[in-house]
Amino acid sequence: MDTALRDAYTRLHENYFPGTDLPIAFEVGGPTDGVEKASAPKGWRCFVCDLTKVRNGKSLAFSEESIGCRGGRFYLGYDAERFPDFRYFLSYGKPGEMEGERYKQTPEIVDKLDRGTARIPTKGKSIVFKRWDNLTERDNPDAVVFFARPEVLSGLFTLANFDRADPNGVISPFGAGCSSVFYFPWLEQQNENPRAVLGMFDPSARPCVPPDVLTMAFPMKKFTKVVGFMEESFLTTGSWEKVMKKIDRSNQRLVGA
Repeated sequence: MDTALRDAYTRLHENYFPGTDLPIAFEVGGPTDGVEKASAPKGWRCFVCDLTKVRNGKSLAFSEESIGCRGGRFYLGYDAERFPDFRYFLSYGKPGEMEGERYKQTPEIVDKLDRGTARIPTKGKSIVFKRWDNLTERDNPDAVVFFARPEVLSGLFTLANFDRADPNGVISPFGAGCSSVFYFPWLEQQNENPRAVLGMFDPSARPCVPPDVLTMAFPMKKFTKVVGFMEESFLTTGSWEKVMKKIDRSNQRLVGA
């Protein structure tokens, strides 16, 4: 990637979202030189929890062996099919055999949902996650993912719609936490006019993120455009200056917590 883009956004981020976390980025089949391999879990482990390390500055390469959650293995493309009785797991379970998550009312609804689920070709490939400021000229990210609180999300949401005539520059599809930071952003990146993805509503993944934090993922095609028009957008107005004061107050409360 062009490191000038990396540096330009880093500067813009500090100008308009001061004191908040930089996004992370991922690349399917990205270069792994100097990147730590994500460890194999000893039991169940949510993939979203591992991304905390990336948000803190550690670059990680995930593989099939790194993912300890069956949903994560599916949404990252390493498993082509759902595990047996997934339809009951996502709904009301099987008495005496399986406790259901009760995220869908019936197994039949799960079946209909799953019939429209595309498969991602990552088998045999690493998926490299890096924080934005750790990207190099050798990287070619598929998407950029923000973990952010409402004030920052309001800015990201509005940027995602800035250059569109329709009101749907952001989607928020149902799915596991990992689907909102990898699966749907990757699918959108394959489109000519991709949309951003708002997520992290999955109750099972919520323990892995701070309170009040959701995610907004930009396919790289879209994010490159966003960086190009930030300085002609609402971010330069008095309206955003008021929001920035709220961001500053929010940062101070976090430091004092």
